Amino acid sequence: MANTYTSILADAIQGFIREREALGYRYRKQAACLKRFDTLCVEVSHSEVALSRELAMRWAAKKPWESDDAQCRRIRLVRRLATYMVRVGYEAYIYPDHLGVRRSDTYQPYLFSEAELARFFASVDRCVPLRSNPHRHRIFPLLYRMLYGCGLRVSEALNLTTGDVNTEEGTLTVRNAKFHKDRLVPLHPSLVERCRVYREEIHPVGQPDDIFFPSPQGGRYSERVIYAYFRRFLWDAGISHGGRGKGPRVHDLRHAFAVHCLKRWVQSGVDLTVALPYLSVYLGHAGLKGSQRYLRLTAELYPDIARAMDERFGHILPGER
Repeated sequence: MANTYTSILADAIQGFIREREALGYRYRKQAACLKRFDTLCVEVSHSEVALSRELAMRWAAKKPWESDDAQCRRIRLVRRLATYMVRVGYEAYIYPDHLGVRRSDTYQPYLFSEAELARFFASVDRCVPLRSNPHRHRIFPLLYRMLYGCGLRVSEALNLTTGDVNTEEGTLTVRNAKFHKDRLVPLHPSLVERCRVYREEIHPVGQPDDIFFPSPQGGRYSERVIYAYFRRFLWDAGISHGGRGKGPRVHDLRHAFAVHCLKRWVQSGVDLTVALPYLSVYLGHAGLKGSQRYLRLTAELYPDIARAMDERFGHILPGER
């Protein structure tokens, strides 16, 4: 259902949303968030066709129940709104750069060792069926292996359908992922075989649009549930979890895939100037910047190969910030 904006800034908000959607962004969640901003404007009787500093700072105040990330997302959204308003002729206060800094901008990924991954997957493999979730012992071992073995984002794995998993060609089709891109992801032969067996057990007569990893209710799993199970498996594997916001995170399996891939390439003498663009496409990055970060992480985790990386590939290593 479309949001209806009723404040004095309604036209500006709607114009901003239309522009973002015309640029190809999916703005459903952001539109709902801006509805809350619109409601705030009404509640405080904001009467200027402008975004004042007072109103902006009131919106930026952290709610008692709110996470740091949620607050930062709200601030960044209204910063973009304010920037749009100024560009089209409104007066608007634009937050300074230090407000709304994402935790992910400063978060140091947890880089699993190969021994830790072995313990983690052994823990996942010990998962047993429940009456309320009779297929979890089949779903989770493959799901978490796919997150690591293919470097997928968790949303990409959960959105897969049976038609997206081609066990004959050994590929996954990731559709409408981040940056609104589709991509084809080759599977390791061991994952192809796991997918083939899994399909026979879970989707013997499945339709192409069926969710590949179905929840007990029949739809897709929520990312929150996958993260909750992830924490259980970590504890069972003896890998300490720092609590909310401190990791390891499910997304760190993707980081581990990239770093371990780069480590193998360096040790094998692969030319990273040629290989790095392939990793970037495989991971679904918008450009090389995201993949270059993994070069620095690889050097930090494995000092014994850092010198070789600097000597041979220093020109593509990202600088210190």
